[in-house]
Amino acid sequence: MKKKIISRLSYSFGAFGNDVFYATLSTYFIVFVTTHLFNSGNGKMIFMITNLIAIIRISEVLIDPLIGNAIDRTVTRWGKFKPWVVAGGIISSLALLALFTDLGGTNKSNPILYFILFGIIYLVMDIFYSFKDTGFWSMIPALSLESREREKTATFARIGSTLGVNIVGVVIMPIVLFFSASKVNPNGDKRGWFWFAFIVAVIGIASAIAVGLGTHEVKSKLRENKEKTTLSQVFKVLTKNDQLMWLALAYWFYGLGINTLNALQLYYFSYILGNASGYTILYGINTFVGLISVSLFPSLAKEFNRKRLFYLCIATMLVGISVFSLASGSLIVSLIGAELFFIPQPLAFLVVLMIISDAVEYGQLKTNHRDEALTLSVRPLVDKLGGAMSNWFVSMVAVLAGMTTGATAQSITDHGKFVFKLCMFGFPAIMLVIAVIIFAKKVLLTEEKHAEIVNQLERKLSQKYAQDPIENQKSYVLTSPISGVLLPLKDLPDQVFATEKMGKGFVVIPSSGKVFSPFAGEVKQIAPTRHFIVLESEEGMIILIHIGLNTVKLNGTGFTSSVSEGDKVESGQEILEFWDPYIKKQGYDDSTIITVVNSSMFRSIEVIPPYGKKVAAMDTICILEGKSNE
Repeated sequence: MKKKIISRLSYSFGAFGNDVFYATLSTYFIVFVTTHLFNSGNGKMIFMITNLIAIIRISEVLIDPLIGNAIDRTVTRWGKFKPWVVAGGIISSLALLALFTDLGGTNKSNPILYFILFGIIYLVMDIFYSFKDTGFWSMIPALSLESREREKTATFARIGSTLGVNIVGVVIMPIVLFFSASKVNPNGDKRGWFWFAFIVAVIGIASAIAVGLGTHEVKSKLRENKEKTTLSQVFKVLTKNDQLMWLALAYWFYGLGINTLNALQLYYFSYILGNASGYTILYGINTFVGLISVSLFPSLAKEFNRKRLFYLCIATMLVGISVFSLASGSLIVSLIGAELFFIPQPLAFLVVLMIISDAVEYGQLKTNHRDEALTLSVRPLVDKLGGAMSNWFVSMVAVLAGMTTGATAQSITDHGKFVFKLCMFGFPAIMLVIAVIIFAKKVLLTEEKHAEIVNQLERKLSQKYAQDPIENQKSYVLTSPISGVLLPLKDLPDQVFATEKMGKGFVVIPSSGKVFSPFAGEVKQIAPTRHFIVLESEEGMIILIHIGLNTVKLNGTGFTSSVSEGDKVESGQEILEFWDPYIKKQGYDDSTIITVVNSSMFRSIEVIPPYGKKVAAMDTICILEGKSNE
């Protein structure tokens, strides 16, 4: 338990640092570029730099999947993901700090040299941040195979993320102004921005190291991927995952909308309202409200399901945009509109992240190949594409509205304000509408669909045990792992079990929800939903204990496990427990099925007690005779 708590806290701190970095890069770096790097009115250099940023980030459409594939192919004593998270976090943080300088004054003394150096440093920063970000969020499928458990893990992480992104909004202007030599500009000066970036870099490095030291990957047969994806297969693997592709497209439009409005908020409070402190107030509220929003995700996702929750999020955002656009200079109305726009954002992110995580198994079922980091690399890739386009758009809006170096709230013309508001509110609203249309029509990977996919994968994996070797010329005893009434497999309505495709065995109609190991051995596999378990005896007998029919659809609710994959178990040790009344109440058959998966390795398997008899846990049920060596 202590190890699990340390892992969650480490991962949450990693999410905190990751979003402090991302918020700085995606929202505030463009403010530094447009208001502090060049002389007043030098729109040409601003245009060149922002277009260079867009080109670099868009070009990573080809790079990021390769990054994901490189992570998937990584094998180290520290795991697959942590080396990339730590190395990427350190290098990207140092590079970001360099970008928040004028590179020795070359921005004015030699703009061409500055342009070249900026491009090199930005590219290094972006690539290593991709390694870190992809590796970090790709850890979710590695930390758990269960859909609901992933929701809990991601929620814990999103709490850290919410604190990270919103604390930046709260402290950025006080920190920048505190360290600035000149207080004339409402956004401080270059020195203030450098020390702000220094703090961000320290947090980025510390949080990456915390993930490396504190997290733990779950080992599972399901995660084994002995056949690595080659470079030529990378894009083929992604394009075959149609649910991943449609979700990525919807998320791209969604990202364009929210990133644009979020990035323009500081300009709005500084140059439209003329009240930069209002921005600090906004993000102070966001920090508190965001934590509440994130903590409600598991219950909201269960109540509404993910798709309906996403629709509710978009609807609330559109209402927020409407209120925000009608603020007419009122700080109170502006804050209300901004909050309505912000509250659903952590929830929408978690919906997308959970569906992408579930797309790992969807792709595995379609291609017979598991690519965790490659699949999860799509999310940061889309984030960067959306961020690149929105940053480019924001820089153009800032130039067109006159919000560049030396500008004040009084210097912005009515025409500039009109153009700014049209872009800040109209463009994001259109993008969100397009996103929700694509999501509604094309994204079909629901929680129920994912549960069915995992069940199919588990059955395929269990069937491969049927050929595993076993010692010969011996007799074996198989006891019942559960108390209840003994019945034959042929009476089951499920033809897979009734026809012994999963091996010979028996059925127990349970009188108790406690499940015990019938022998000493090892836990080979546990279903993510904990409705079945595969055990291997010390002699090599492999059995499947499957609780109920179609109970995979319960998504683990009503089931608990006291062991993990790879654990050694003793005969009679409790391994699972389920709440039988809940299974019946939900309308599912509670028949507990016990089969010898590698039945073909035995000469005979004989059930001793008569069917219909009540049996107790650990009563002898089967005698198994091994095959001859001859």
